[in-house]
Amino acid sequence: MAVTFIFYNLDPGMQPLFPKCPFLLTTGYECPGCGSQRAIHDILHLDFKSAFLHNALILFLIPYILLGIYLEFFNGKRRFPKLEKIFFGKWAAIIVLSAIIVYWVVRNI
Repeated sequence: MAVTFIFYNLDPGMQPLFPKCPFLLTTGYECPGCGSQRAIHDILHLDFKSAFLHNALILFLIPYILLGIYLEFFNGKRRFPKLEKIFFGKWAAIIVLSAIIVYWVVRNI
């Protein structure tokens, strides 16, 4: 809750409190996570267009992460075992990792 409060009230693009990406600072290229802090701030303010422009990948990963949290911590594994196998099995991991790598390359072209 504290992190949500901070991201809602402080704009990561304007505050020196938030860390800068070491990969971007070193290479000049954006990593898959670049813009995530600003995108989360935008999502909390329901500005999905700006969130998409800052980091499109985060819009797809947040629901995926929330599903994983639900399955892991809220008894979702027992209630939906097929869901866990589909979204968090071996092939799902390969697909997610591949999508992240493709996003990384495409955003720097």
